[in-house]
Amino acid sequence: MVGPQVQLRDVTPTDRDRLLQWRNQPDVAQWMYTDSLISEADHANWFAAALVDPARRYWIITLEGEPVGLANLADISPAHRRCAWAYYLASPSVRGKGVGAYVEYWVIEQVFGPMGLTKLWCEVLVENEAVWKLHESFGFRREALFRRHVWKAGVPCDVVGLGLLAEDWAATREASRARLRSKGYVLD
Repeated sequence: MVGPQVQLRDVTPTDRDRLLQWRNQPDVAQWMYTDSLISEADHANWFAAALVDPARRYWIITLEGEPVGLANLADISPAHRRCAWAYYLASPSVRGKGVGAYVEYWVIEQVFGPMGLTKLWCEVLVENEAVWKLHESFGFRREALFRRHVWKAGVPCDVVGLGLLAEDWAATREASRARLRSKGYVLD
């Protein structure tokens, strides 16, 4: 059985308009910290900085060659050997197919492999239970509960802080690989 063909490629200038559209989709924006419509000017400023900031990396997630989402690293700190990460799937039709799990595996491998960092962390709205549970299935541990951390539609929301250390990944890596292989994913 061969699973979905998922790849991640660097974001390029040609992705600018697509990313603005994705960032403003209600089903994506509901899980972001900001809930106001992102203007063309604000997006242009964000995008220009994203392409040159050494503390950030962005990848387009593709499924069968079609762009379906974005993964990114932020706050990359070689001095502290850590970074934060996030991703979203903008195409509702690909959700539930293990694409997010494959992206999670791929990003973790990049962070602890070629990048040589020792900690990967993230923040997830507590209401986004599917995502923080996915992170936990890959060995992330809950490190914080940020109460009333962001406001969405005028309502305070709690945020879960999760962290994964290189040694945590070493302990869960093979089980994670086995889960992905059982879904037909081919791993290097």
